[in-house]
Amino acid sequence: MKTNIRILTVDDHPILREGIAAVLETEDDMDLVAEASDGSDALNQFRIHLPDITLMDLQMPQINGIDAIQAIRNEFPDARIIVLTTYSGDAQAAKAFKAGASGYLLKNMLRKELVETIRSVHAGKKRVPSEIAVGMAEHLAQDALSEREIQVLRQVAAGSANKIIAVNLSLSEETVKAHMKNILSKLDANDRTHAVTIALRRGIIEL
Repeated sequence: MKTNIRILTVDDHPILREGIAAVLETEDDMDLVAEASDGSDALNQFRIHLPDITLMDLQMPQINGIDAIQAIRNEFPDARIIVLTTYSGDAQAAKAFKAGASGYLLKNMLRKELVETIRSVHAGKKRVPSEIAVGMAEHLAQDALSEREIQVLRQVAAGSANKIIAVNLSLSEETVKAHMKNILSKLDANDRTHAVTIALRRGIIEL
């Protein structure tokens, strides 16, 4: 006898969870078995229900989606997780897949793509929207920013000058300048503002 695909949905917005529930209700082969509102609750609900598919938001209070994916996959290596997000940045998507996601879906695609993405990932395939896949492929050859470079860039995005960044991160001003030079080169950016714009668009940093 064929069993239905059992689904856990994780999002801190009740309205979005209700919308997903409404979509799934119309499908004969899918059951929404549990809901969670943050990453910590997601792990607890996963342990209780052992869903076939988890739909995971990325931006959540306390434990974010990337950390929640890692926590679930550490305990349950076969877990199949689909990211649902408003962020179309390739760096964010790359982080999600590295953490163990099997699918990536933008929230504005939910009505059209959700059901097919669930079936596809349940069948063992990976799913990623074409525009994000193109972005990931374009930047594949680029050197990723180091953790320290990301810290520097976050400070730049907050409007800090090199002198302030040096104090905040316990670095010399020369080291900050060297990091900044690497950042501009890696992101192919013209200046600091351009670097921040690119990093925000790609999901390398968030404000």
